Amino acid sequence: MAMSTGGSGGGPMAEINVTPLVDVMLVLLIIFMITAPLMSHKIRIDLPQANPNVVDQPQPEPLDLAIKENGDLFLNDEPVTDAILQSQLRVAAQKNPQPELQIRADKPTQWQKIATVMAEAKSVGMVKLGFMTTGGNE
Repeated sequence: MAMSTGGSGGGPMAEINVTPLVDVMLVLLIIFMITAPLMSHKIRIDLPQANPNVVDQPQPEPLDLAIKENGDLFLNDEPVTDAILQSQLRVAAQKNPQPELQIRADKPTQWQKIATVMAEAKSVGMVKLGFMTTGGNE
């Protein structure tokens, strides 16, 4: 004779204990209720105001200086000597705003010639100096 303690026999229990699940959910709910107002705090940012009276000055055309492998100089695609280049750079240095001197040099050009041109440009007062490169495989 078998003793039964209630239920439908010796099968597994069909009921799930949800008490631990409810406890975890309540703890999470309390945590979110506390942290949610903290995540929406305001930050004051002072943004700069645009001045409508300021007019942008147009930038002057840059000076294009090409230095060939043999040391020949071309300013804006016109051949120049060292003396003419220095006088034209002196005139350009006096302009306001000052144009940029962009130097293009062939790959085999000696660096001494490029350094000399840069030193001359600096000595006459040129402060904006750039180098132009060409794409491709050379």
